[in-house]
Amino acid sequence: MPEPTTESVAEDLAQLADETAREARAYLSLVRRVASGESPESAIPLLLLAVSQVLVTGARLGAITDIVPAQRYEPDLGGDGNADTIRNDLADLLEGLDVYVEVVDPLTHAEVVGGHLSGDLADIAGDLIHGLQHYAEGHVTEALWWWQFSYLATWGTRAAMALRVLQSMLAHIRLDADEDTVAQAEFEALHVPDAQH
Repeated sequence: MPEPTTESVAEDLAQLADETAREARAYLSLVRRVASGESPESAIPLLLLAVSQVLVTGARLGAITDIVPAQRYEPDLGGDGNADTIRNDLADLLEGLDVYVEVVDPLTHAEVVGGHLSGDLADIAGDLIHGLQHYAEGHVTEALWWWQFSYLATWGTRAAMALRVLQSMLAHIRLDADEDTVAQAEFEALHVPDAQH
């Protein structure tokens, strides 16, 4: 099997950067939409979907060899957009559901600490926004380096924890419902008047 050329590697990285930027924007768009309070009844499923999709992107970044940026320093790109706004809006939306407990590190520390779902989702947003700033400036390897580094260092863990919490929430919502209420809803769904078909 022939060795990949420098040109083909560069093309592969450019494609990965384009895909990562697209997925980062999709995550930010969906999380901002939920944070705005536009559809509170579907907030948990939408957040579960957003986090699941961005974790696939992160897994791609984690699976490749370390990306070395063209420049050996991290330029100051300013603030990370409106991650704080996302954090505050989600904290309001998720009031009463926001706090959870987690194991610090399942391999090295069994200590249990508290976490905030709103903080996790906003931290992911901040790291993705920072990479998008590099990408928008045309610094593709810097963007990929940042996304890969921050995935391994911070947002991958935060996203994995958020996914677990959101999945648990959704399971409780769906499975802990009152049996009579569920039975009535199923009956009504199966016996829709013919006029509505």
